[in-house]
Amino acid sequence: MRRIKMFEPQIGSEEINAVVDVLKSRWLAHGPVVEAFEREFAEYIGVRYAAAVSNGTVALVLALKALDVGPGDEVIVPNYTFIATATSVLMVGAKPVLVDVEPDTFNISVEEVQKAITSRTRAVIAVHLFGHPADVKALREICDDRGIHLIEDAAQAHGAEAYGRKVGSWGHVSTFSFYATKNLTTGEGGMVLSDDEQIIRRVKMLRNHGQIAKYVHEMLGGNFRMTSFQAALGRAQLRKLDMLNDVRRRNAALLSSIVREIHGVEPPVEKLWARHVYHLYAAKILLSDRDCVADCMKNAGIEVAVHYPVPINKQPLFVKLGYGSLVLPVSEKLSRVELSLPVHPGLSEEDIARVGNALKECVEKCAQG
Repeated sequence: MRRIKMFEPQIGSEEINAVVDVLKSRWLAHGPVVEAFEREFAEYIGVRYAAAVSNGTVALVLALKALDVGPGDEVIVPNYTFIATATSVLMVGAKPVLVDVEPDTFNISVEEVQKAITSRTRAVIAVHLFGHPADVKALREICDDRGIHLIEDAAQAHGAEAYGRKVGSWGHVSTFSFYATKNLTTGEGGMVLSDDEQIIRRVKMLRNHGQIAKYVHEMLGGNFRMTSFQAALGRAQLRKLDMLNDVRRRNAALLSSIVREIHGVEPPVEKLWARHVYHLYAAKILLSDRDCVADCMKNAGIEVAVHYPVPINKQPLFVKLGYGSLVLPVSEKLSRVELSLPVHPGLSEEDIARVGNALKECVEKCAQG
């Protein structure tokens, strides 16, 4: 029986032809194709300016640098997310302030953000985890009232919407990742977006050795540029993003119809104001041993994953930095019960039914054990 993969990049003739065209052009590094991708992605998100960079982590670091966030500043980040959200703050010399998340969406808690703001707070990073938007409308209002920057980390949410607007259009700055597993991939790669032209101007300088003119360097930067190969792939992917997201949503809806009937398992939620794009289908295994269920699924030929088994405050790096004593119960519980199931666009309805039925069998088996 065919093994069902957790991720499977959707690469077709459009992407292959686009990359071949770049090869034929002989313009392989940063160039007009990258600039076209920046324009098209900014237009898709609904933002005026964009800067393509080498990956999503770099996008976060350069966004913070462009906002002049640094030593002595605090940046509020969710405790339950990929570690780069927090380490990007460390990399600019600022202090990450970890706050708990909502138990249903896995996203940063608006209430906890309000409690965590101090006179040193310079920014809030709102992660749209797994493809479900954070409540950016409420967060933008809070940030505007307090004179704080809102940064959207939309690395997992290409095409998701909050209150009828694309995520990435709510923050003062937003960042995306185009890693190989993402809904839109360029293999590696990232993007910084903003309606503030000066912020994007600074990002473009920082990504290119701080250069303002040929061999004239105004600030300390590095080489964080995107290649023309990546941009060509991204442009082709962007043209089919909405269609691929629709398939993800269809697969997720079908899987949820099965999961709702499994005792002790909760499917992902979708708020009334949100459009989830299911980068990950994050179920909660509440009454069985999650790791037992994961092993059972793998033995059934179905790849699953845990996102994330260790919350940031319990990561060895952050324990060394003094965060280990923080009590953040929601994120710590989620790290024990979350199980990601495959819903990528390469799966058929029969595949999804197989995932759901195997989950039911594995949950029952592990509950007995």
